[in-house]
Amino acid sequence: MSRYYSYSKSDAQANYSYKTFIIALLSLALFIAIASPAYAEDTISSNTVAATANAANNETLLAQNEKSLTTPTPANLAINKEDDIEKFVAADFSERQTMLNQWPGSVESLDTLVELIKNDELYQGNGGQTYLLNSEDELFTYPAKQLTTEWPSDLAQVTLTNALRSALVFGQAKVKLASNDPTQRMQAVAILADNIEQLDPALISAAATNEEDVDVKAALNTLQARIDFRDGDVAKQIAALTVLANSDSPQVLVDVKNALAADDIDPVLQSALLDAEDSIEQRITISTWIGHLFTGLSTASILLLAALGLAITFGLLGVINMAHGELIMIGAYSTYVVQNLFQAYFPSMTGWYLVAAIPVAFLVSAIIGMVIERIIIRPLYGRELETLLATFGVSLILMQLVRMIFGAQNVEVSNVEWLSGAYQVSSSLVLPFNRIAIIGFTIIILMLLVYLLNKTRFGLFVRAVTQNRQMARAVGISSARIDMLAFGLGSGLAGLAGCALAQVGNVGPDLGQTYIIDAFLVVVVGGVGQVWGAVLASLGLGISGTVLEIGIGAVMAKIVLLVLVILFIQKRPQGLFALKGRFVD
Repeated sequence: MSRYYSYSKSDAQANYSYKTFIIALLSLALFIAIASPAYAEDTISSNTVAATANAANNETLLAQNEKSLTTPTPANLAINKEDDIEKFVAADFSERQTMLNQWPGSVESLDTLVELIKNDELYQGNGGQTYLLNSEDELFTYPAKQLTTEWPSDLAQVTLTNALRSALVFGQAKVKLASNDPTQRMQAVAILADNIEQLDPALISAAATNEEDVDVKAALNTLQARIDFRDGDVAKQIAALTVLANSDSPQVLVDVKNALAADDIDPVLQSALLDAEDSIEQRITISTWIGHLFTGLSTASILLLAALGLAITFGLLGVINMAHGELIMIGAYSTYVVQNLFQAYFPSMTGWYLVAAIPVAFLVSAIIGMVIERIIIRPLYGRELETLLATFGVSLILMQLVRMIFGAQNVEVSNVEWLSGAYQVSSSLVLPFNRIAIIGFTIIILMLLVYLLNKTRFGLFVRAVTQNRQMARAVGISSARIDMLAFGLGSGLAGLAGCALAQVGNVGPDLGQTYIIDAFLVVVVGGVGQVWGAVLASLGLGISGTVLEIGIGAVMAKIVLLVLVILFIQKRPQGLFALKGRFVD
């Protein structure tokens, strides 16, 4: 008698058993979601949440600054006596003001100066020698950026007076306006817009006249219209409003609302202000909802990455792998290890560690998954409760091993430079590069998986075993080998999910627990073993979850989604797509 699960039950009995099992699983998921600390954190007061978010942002910023100080690049290894920042530190007040009004160096050097002063890292000592002091109280010489233990007795922080700070802001904008890069010029417009009270209108007029890039010219015209609106007469204000009405900038909306709140407004101007207010609010609303949809799409991509491997293992083996979340965690920690190896042995290539981390995360998770399948799962095929309990035990073991090796605290996985920053579509719509990269990465992984399952011999064997195990064995397919390789593939996909998640969130021993319930929901709603079902389910859950969170909060959104999923399974227990096969239960 075969050691695999027998399909001799009637279709009615099988559907009833499967339906009951799914409802029980989802009820358990509902309980875990309500009781989980990951969801309970959302009930903390808004002040505590804001303080925690600020602390996390500060820690990330300090870690990035420390990394920038301690990781030398080839350009930093050679001391340049003509360094502009070094000249600035050694100069007196008038010389500093002259340098800022006409910066002699590159845009990048001025940006570096702004960041160093902003983060309180720039110091002076020993008669003008420049130093950098990081958050760990480690002192580095500049520009060599070499750690020193000999602290000068006269070490003093480089600070700016209000006059110099103003000169620094406008000096930075002036240098960027002269750049050949439209992105730099757009950044200059943003700097000037934030300091509009001190702005010289002649500077904007000259820049707009000579500007050739359409987007930068439009931004300059909007800034000029804001100046005219603030300082002009009624006729000039009405003319400026025709330009400002096409803006989606919250700053412009504030200007318009402030003007409407004034007393004794000219009726014609008031009418123009109301029209402009409606137009700007409508544009801001559209941009905001596009941002929400993008967030939902990125969330759906993360859910799909987490669920793809589970869809394969659950669909092929019928195993509820509760250790799937920990395989995601292992992929994230593999990324962390590769990052540290690059920082230690290949410091000049640290920015490319993520390229090496992708195959490493896949292989490490896949190997661990195949070991779990061989040792733990294989003797328990056909016994769903036992496999659930066994894999739950494996998940606890893996979490404890990670705590023993890396510690219980989260570890820092830094974003690579080419994924830092964001693409600014408009004044109220900014798309982070790392989220865009995750969406693209998910699409690539999905296409490769579809090709593997539909166009290769291995994929043919997987589909054969999934649809009819006994017939596949009868024609010579080694179902045991396919089980191991398919489980390894699913585990490797979990590792890739962990590698991607390391770029957008914290990496800790509990990382997998955050996504395991949602991954199971995607698989159940999409249909067991159905890749395209998982795609549609992740899109639906990701986008709808983001939209619901806007109106009712994160906790209630999770509860509503779980209830809707249970109702859906009641009506369609096989999910969006059902498996096809003669003996499919």
